[in-house]
Amino acid sequence: MSLATDLHAERARLLSRRWFLRDCGVGLAGAALTQLLARDASAAASAKNPLAPRAPHFTPKAKRIIYLFQAGAPSHLELFDPKPELTKRDGQLPPAELLKDYRAAFIKPNSALLGPKYKFARHGQSGIDFSELLPHTAKLADDLCVVRSMQTEAVNHAPGQIMMSTGSQQFGRPSLGAWTLYGLGSDNEDLPGYVVLTSAKGTSGGASNYGCGFLPTVYGGVPFRSAGDPILYLSNPPGIDAATQRASLDALRELNTSSLAAAGDPAIAARIQSYELAYRLQTSAPELMDLGAEPPAMLERYGIKDAKESTFARNCLLARRLVERGVRCVQLFHEAWDQHGNLTRDLKKNCVDTDQASAALVADLKERGLLDDTLVIWGGEFGRTPMVQGGNDGRDHHNRAFTIWMAGGGLKRGHIHGETDDLGFNVARDPVHVHDLHATIMHLLGFDHTKLTFRFQGRDYRLTDVHGHVVKDLIA
Repeated sequence: MSLATDLHAERARLLSRRWFLRDCGVGLAGAALTQLLARDASAAASAKNPLAPRAPHFTPKAKRIIYLFQAGAPSHLELFDPKPELTKRDGQLPPAELLKDYRAAFIKPNSALLGPKYKFARHGQSGIDFSELLPHTAKLADDLCVVRSMQTEAVNHAPGQIMMSTGSQQFGRPSLGAWTLYGLGSDNEDLPGYVVLTSAKGTSGGASNYGCGFLPTVYGGVPFRSAGDPILYLSNPPGIDAATQRASLDALRELNTSSLAAAGDPAIAARIQSYELAYRLQTSAPELMDLGAEPPAMLERYGIKDAKESTFARNCLLARRLVERGVRCVQLFHEAWDQHGNLTRDLKKNCVDTDQASAALVADLKERGLLDDTLVIWGGEFGRTPMVQGGNDGRDHHNRAFTIWMAGGGLKRGHIHGETDDLGFNVARDPVHVHDLHATIMHLLGFDHTKLTFRFQGRDYRLTDVHGHVVKDLIA
């Protein structure tokens, strides 16, 4: 056999199909793996910022939320829902038929009725009734949407607050703010997309009111402190200057980026984002919290006497500054409304602390052109009983009927929804359950509440669980 024939035979052997599959299998697998990793890395890169703005299911009416959570449960009977019949029957026992299957938190259901402690008057062209305790809020009557027919299952503070915040009385579900951020992302890369501010005593429900539950941690609310660093450990420790910290973060980012390219794990991308956000917060958070740039007239408008003192009024102004900067959700917690006794005195104080600032926030947003696409919510976890507690000057928890008000964000203005019976005990018309409220909020944000879901432990979860319907009568 000639040399040419031998070379031809060897070439044929080397290029045979069997040889190609046998000896190049690793190469093919490697090429496929490389392609898959490249695809995953690309996907991870697209998820590089999990807080990047995202489009909702349909055109939204609201783009952001400010939730003024009045923890402790304000009395609808003294503030929003006038009941002349309750005044007439002050001191009498409630009708027996009302008390069937009724569950109170502390009092005996057959306690005497308690007439409202404060007077009401109609305001604005809409003629909405407000208590004499709310002179500033009353001036906004034609801008507000008042829901007098709220209902919930919870009868105590922690489960009631968690129910209002997450749609469940159980710990571990994502909060309304977390779902909002998960669905829409944030418009500011230098601040958290969901910020929490507290005054008075905070909340009975604690961090569960603003947690992320089973959603990725990046969607949870970030509490800002009122004194010192807005966030713990925001300042560099002694001996670490800005250049040293930046060099450390650059080295860490390089290691994480290398791991991301190799593994394509979105959690690594989230970790990179978290470190970088923390770095940017060192500049953006102190600037945000410093009210020195606000004119004295603005501080006076909100009722802020000391710009550094932690108050509900200061937090309301910070809320406006946060949404101006593209923060998606701001939640204020003010737990001071649990008037089992001293109702007359404490309600007056609470309204002095909150009425002016709440109204100033709504008016300020309106003047700046932000109210139309900002949803403002004011309310607690439930209401108070028509029956007396604590001698003759207190009310117990009441979940069958209570009032909240909302403004902006595509809602009707100068509108009252729902009605309670003559004693403010039960909803008489157009009930709105917490799940219905959540479904309506999601709708205003541009989401079908049944389709904004997250798979956890084998099933798809949503804010409204398996409940809720959109209350179309609230929407403009």
